Amino acid sequence: MKTSRSTGRTSPRTGRALRGAGRTRTWRGAALAALLTAGVLTGAAPQAQGASARTETPVASTHPADGVVESVVRVKVPLPQSFGARPGACDWLSYLRYRAADGPSAAADADRILVAQPGILEGAGAFDSVARDTVAQAAAQGRHIEFWALDRRSNCLEDPTGIASGDQHTAVDYYYRGEAVGGRTFAGYVGNDQLGWMAKLGIQQTVRDEYDLLVAELPDQGLRRSKVLCGGHSLGGVITGYFAAADFDGDPATTADAGQNQCAGYFALDTTISTSLADLSGSIPDDTNLPDIGLGYGVVQAGLDSGLLSRSLSAPVLLNPETMTLLAIAGLGAAKNPAAEADLPAYLPSNVNIEATNRFLFSRDTATFLTGSPAVKDFRLTNDAVLGALMDDNSVPLAFLQSSVGLFDGGPLTDKNFPTANGSSDQSQLFGVEYKAIPAQPHGPLYTWRNYDRVGAADDPGYRSANGTPFTDASKEVTDIHELARSMGEQPLDFTEQYFPTKLVTDIELATSPQVKQLLVHPGGLTANPTLTVLAGDGLLAGHIPADLHPVIAPGYQHLDVLTAAPVQNNGRPELVSSSLAAFARSPK
Repeated sequence: MKTSRSTGRTSPRTGRALRGAGRTRTWRGAALAALLTAGVLTGAAPQAQGASARTETPVASTHPADGVVESVVRVKVPLPQSFGARPGACDWLSYLRYRAADGPSAAADADRILVAQPGILEGAGAFDSVARDTVAQAAAQGRHIEFWALDRRSNCLEDPTGIASGDQHTAVDYYYRGEAVGGRTFAGYVGNDQLGWMAKLGIQQTVRDEYDLLVAELPDQGLRRSKVLCGGHSLGGVITGYFAAADFDGDPATTADAGQNQCAGYFALDTTISTSLADLSGSIPDDTNLPDIGLGYGVVQAGLDSGLLSRSLSAPVLLNPETMTLLAIAGLGAAKNPAAEADLPAYLPSNVNIEATNRFLFSRDTATFLTGSPAVKDFRLTNDAVLGALMDDNSVPLAFLQSSVGLFDGGPLTDKNFPTANGSSDQSQLFGVEYKAIPAQPHGPLYTWRNYDRVGAADDPGYRSANGTPFTDASKEVTDIHELARSMGEQPLDFTEQYFPTKLVTDIELATSPQVKQLLVHPGGLTANPTLTVLAGDGLLAGHIPADLHPVIAPGYQHLDVLTAAPVQNNGRPELVSSSLAAFARSPK
């Protein structure tokens, strides 16, 4: 295992990260502008959790027995009154707690506690696989650690009632047809006019939330300093950088409250511990390399306060509360009945958002996208194949959503040349590095899914692109689609995030403004503790890793695979990310 100390220097690394990205700069600027001005659908927020200051509820999972127990913890930490009116549920902070079943019940008695910040459009449920496997691997070595997957405060706005029913049809009926579940009906998606309080929900409040949660759960600062490892995935690495440099009592001369003194070490999963988005590279609308939108901090804040700018990131195709809910519904089907023929594409009602998203994700070429024929509902797909089409790196065209869960099977495949030509030189910037495949025969055979550990088996037909290149091979497949389905469809805190605060991104993008720079009270905090950096070999930093980083590289992994990869890999070895985290947790000093 390799460890490194983050440099905390943004200028040299920024220069390296931006090289080669200029050709997509204009497109990204337009995309960000669209995200900032697009609204979300109207609806009401869920109600508060209750009167208790803390609740902890066991989570029942169909995950194979691994000696790990999971619970969802909610702690009441009200926002300042200056945030204004908000649902009562938004005065609570939540996280998923993973620990060894035979370990101590009190977190303070654990050997280590890993606390993870999610990336953009990502909820606590996305950490399910890596959290479980890290705790299990540490337990096998005789150490009892915990993994806390944090949920952003704005996820209080989500209504999981339909997903929690455990049935796809019930979920669709709840979210689209006004049918009640447990006496509750869906109030609709929350509109921008109801999100005024989120205009202030930026990096300062985000790191304050982490600090307040740690203090509430682990009051002894010395214990936090010796046992807590702070980190995250994707944007979570940048948030951790701001946390490490923060001061929480308003007096820089007192350092017990400094962010760096809440952690014994830092960990970064396909990211870096830094305070600059330019330390990463990738695509809009993930959390990397966002362009300067040409507006000063005060102008942006005024736009958020007035509602002229959307307080929640949203786009009309794929990236909005409705389609994030659809990903969870697809995961639910694959978790409950993976090999059954899916009726989800036909059962969903038709609207502009669903139609545009389906065309974007399931069109083989531009002509198919424009005409809508053949449509996804014209193909026979298992529930596994539907989820694979939405999430696999050989199918979904957006790099930040990709995982390596296998490939279509059961019928002929063809190249997917929309929205870019398969194998084009700019593919890695936005669309990932893998060749894209799509079923070729509508109204034909039942397309199934070949899971990650069946790629390259004796019965594998070895599908190839039009130029003769194999779409994939065993070394490129690392995530079990059924584990992914459980994480997406069963978690009480979502895998995806419906309401991501726009201010969190604009604050970090405007990092040179005095209002944001003043938050870096202790910049030396970024290098004050040891850092473990684990990067996806085919992830957002592939091909342009800063020379001074010295990370652990997970070969064949995509951006999400660092969270979702299976405990046993195709080479027969234990999963690398969780192995590295478990080893780091032994002694980060």
